[in-house]
Amino acid sequence: MNKLSDCLYQESNAIRKASEKLDALEVDKALNILENCSKKKNKVVISGVGKSGIVARKIAATFSSLGLMSLYLNPLDALHGDLGIVDSDDVCLLLSNSGETQELLEVIPHLKRRGTKCISMVGRINSTLAKQSDIVLDSSVDKEVCPLNLAPTASTAVAMAIGDSLAAVLTERIGISSSDFAINHPAGQLGKQLTLKVENLMIHRKNIHIINTESSLKEIIFHLTNDAIGTCLIENPGVKNQLFGIITDGDLRRALEANDSKNWETLSAKDIMTTDPISIGKNVLVVDALEKMELNRRKPVSILPVVDKDNEILGLLRLHDLVKSGLA
Repeated sequence: MNKLSDCLYQESNAIRKASEKLDALEVDKALNILENCSKKKNKVVISGVGKSGIVARKIAATFSSLGLMSLYLNPLDALHGDLGIVDSDDVCLLLSNSGETQELLEVIPHLKRRGTKCISMVGRINSTLAKQSDIVLDSSVDKEVCPLNLAPTASTAVAMAIGDSLAAVLTERIGISSSDFAINHPAGQLGKQLTLKVENLMIHRKNIHIINTESSLKEIIFHLTNDAIGTCLIENPGVKNQLFGIITDGDLRRALEANDSKNWETLSAKDIMTTDPISIGKNVLVVDALEKMELNRRKPVSILPVVDKDNEILGLLRLHDLVKSGLA
């Protein structure tokens, strides 16, 4: 085992030991308080100093990403006015490896005065911070991975792991779904899959030239080229704006190949178009639109007309736009 692998092993071993040290009763009390806090839409306020402060920020970010209202509070700023963000029904999670962090010890009396519950995550369960807290989670380690046993390494890994585990268990207890998660991650892959709809990516009707069945080959080529969309939509001769057919670059090439060049000038939209094209509604999720493109019963398509329930043209969805969004 090389030195790097050995360090990773030591950290993972510290996390394993931490799982054995945690008092089941204290953990259950912490989870109950946090669950109740979340269900009442109150906040989880997480605080720490130095490396513990960095871990606290990460835990707060994880809680928030799951829809558990959470924020990081700098204890020094708390003593100079920011304590105003803490409500009596909120829960405070305080991180300190030594359990003697002066800034946190100075904050606790003010939290108790307003009736805020305090959970401490400490490396020494007999520390002053632990004694003044309502619930204590043991995050102690035998030694740091640092050869000098000084730089917070194993201790921060354990604290982070406990914070992540609290969030994971709460996710299950509260019943947070992948859809809930996606709402807080609109720019992420899952968020896009579960929230982005066809109407968010489609080219709208006003930016598309709708032609008729008698439109000439010259007109078709002009719109295919000029619009930079590579598609023409054809409306129903008897119903204005109702989808009747579609012409793509592929349709044009096939029509030219099938007809003698002497007859090209006589070709019109009705001779080239695909009738009864595959279409989609504007409220369909784009991930479902992508599946429809790929699993089309005829052949994979790269463009879908967007229509309403009466088959009226609303716009156009391109595979190109799905690729740009990161979904294809």
